[in-house]
Amino acid sequence: MSKHFTLPYEGGLIKENLPAGILHTYEKIWTHVYPESRPASYAIADLIEEAIKAKKDGLFRLGLTTGSTPISLYNELTRRNQAGKISFQNVEVVSIDEYYPSSKEEAQSRNSRLHRALLDRVDIKKENIHIPDGSVPAEKLTEYCAKFDALARDLDLLVIGIGEQGQVGFNEAGSNEKTRTRVVRLSYSSRRRQAVNFNNDIAATPDKAITLGISTMLSAKKIILMAWGEDKAAAVKAIAEGPQTLDCPASLLQAHDHISFYVDETAASMLTSSVAPWLVGPCDWTPKFVRKAVVWLCEVTGKPILKLTEKDYLNNGLSELLEVRGKFDKINIDVFNDLQHTITGWPGGKPNADDTTRPVSAKPFPKTVLIFSPHPDDDVISMGGTFIRLASQGHDVHVAYETSGNVAVHDDVVLQHMDCAFQLGFADKFEEVKKIVESKVPGQPEPRALLEMKGAIRRSEARGAVRSFGLNDNTNAHFLNLPFYESGGIKKNPRTQADVDIIKELMNKLEPDMIFMAGDLADPHGTHRVCTEAALEALEQLKEKKVAWTQKTHVWLYRGAWMEWELGRVDMAVPLSPEEVVMKRHAIFRHLSQKDIVPFPGEDPREFWQRAEERTSNTAKLYDQLGMAEYQAIEVFLKLF
Repeated sequence: MSKHFTLPYEGGLIKENLPAGILHTYEKIWTHVYPESRPASYAIADLIEEAIKAKKDGLFRLGLTTGSTPISLYNELTRRNQAGKISFQNVEVVSIDEYYPSSKEEAQSRNSRLHRALLDRVDIKKENIHIPDGSVPAEKLTEYCAKFDALARDLDLLVIGIGEQGQVGFNEAGSNEKTRTRVVRLSYSSRRRQAVNFNNDIAATPDKAITLGISTMLSAKKIILMAWGEDKAAAVKAIAEGPQTLDCPASLLQAHDHISFYVDETAASMLTSSVAPWLVGPCDWTPKFVRKAVVWLCEVTGKPILKLTEKDYLNNGLSELLEVRGKFDKINIDVFNDLQHTITGWPGGKPNADDTTRPVSAKPFPKTVLIFSPHPDDDVISMGGTFIRLASQGHDVHVAYETSGNVAVHDDVVLQHMDCAFQLGFADKFEEVKKIVESKVPGQPEPRALLEMKGAIRRSEARGAVRSFGLNDNTNAHFLNLPFYESGGIKKNPRTQADVDIIKELMNKLEPDMIFMAGDLADPHGTHRVCTEAALEALEQLKEKKVAWTQKTHVWLYRGAWMEWELGRVDMAVPLSPEEVVMKRHAIFRHLSQKDIVPFPGEDPREFWQRAEERTSNTAKLYDQLGMAEYQAIEVFLKLF
């Protein structure tokens, strides 16, 4: 399955024939933006292929990184190698980091991961592979790092990803431009991020690492940086447009004369060329793009829409908008009405009402609604208030939990459930399950029996949340257990037709009028993206067969606890009352295995309900500041089609 999901085009900067110097006006590292990670990876692969073929004398010296960012690049390089388009016989690879202490045989080691991702799949000579050795005795480590630093200098090309805080390799905040290859101590937050490679066990995660320094990286003849997803957007902004600062180590690479940045649209979402393209060059002024510009202008001036003046437009780089769309006051009124019409308390359509300016049609009523939830709690976290409205207003609402979510349950939670069963007199399985837990091997998939128990816990929680909204948890909650997810570890299996067929079967059974899906693109290899792509592929295959119900259905996209749709994109805004906010919170509370001890919290230590409430509250404040009515909270959606 190769199709990838991208957001619809809604206007923007006209890049055709725009001189590069103008396009990259605000960038200290020129940044090349692609719709998603795959075409960007193809472009980088082109550069690598050309550079290798251009090398006439000696080995081509290539610096590489590990992690999720280069996966699509390594897949493309492997494909080209196996197709005979590129050879690694004359390539020397230098990896930029390794955990310490670690053995190259350990599945979690950077050594093993780079071999699995690329080196074992291409025709490179073993003697031309150089990866830091995490097993060097501590007393010899300083000498070893100095030798590796000498080896790693003057690379022909260095291709590396960046971290969410602007890290490169294991160079974190505080690393300066003079640092060389060395051992660094990993902060708690770094170990927490890396723990996903160690069965989410921070105690088993190394507290040190060997990494190339910034000075070593700067010695490369050419550098390519990569970043995909919304979670990298702030770092991309800081690296490409911000000042050089020790707080963002990758920004120090601005000093290099031959460096470029390759990102997808979501990672580029905070760059000036994305946030305010009219400051860069001519634009395609579609209605939604006009709304984006006016909302931005309101934020810049601190004014509501109807108080914007012609001077505000002229002083903030929007003269072209006036030339294209006419007088400022008409633009103000048009955008105000446009945004006002996104607001509805009837997300399934209001029966017997004029729906001319409403986001959802009045007919049919009631509607069959299908909510896809990638994990067993995304439905209530992301659109719990809208879920409540749809159910209470009489629609036939179904939830499809696409994955089991089993790897996101702590072992202690399983043991607690076993103890509860024993205390209730059902069975004494505590010691038996404890032995299964203790049999886990770091870096290996969890025992299937343990995963089944964790999956059952998450299903029971999801059923409880559905019941809290008054739905029948037997008929209206569907657990798809898509096969791609069932790898037993953090790394998932590839999406296949088997996943799509499961979704198609449910869709054909329900014949929904409305479909809600996750629109989160934060992780290009993450569960949300894979689930949405599988669901869209299922719908596309059904449409190709001209299945009748597919001609009338509409797809709406929600986002999760971290990110929200910018108001320029919003097609429907559902206001929530204080009581509905509390009901939504209580539904999130039903997911007890995710409460207080969130397995994958990221940098944000707050619980999901806290993040969700802040997100919807902030959206309501934005509408209020633009001159709309004031609400307790608002959930917003983008209409895909």
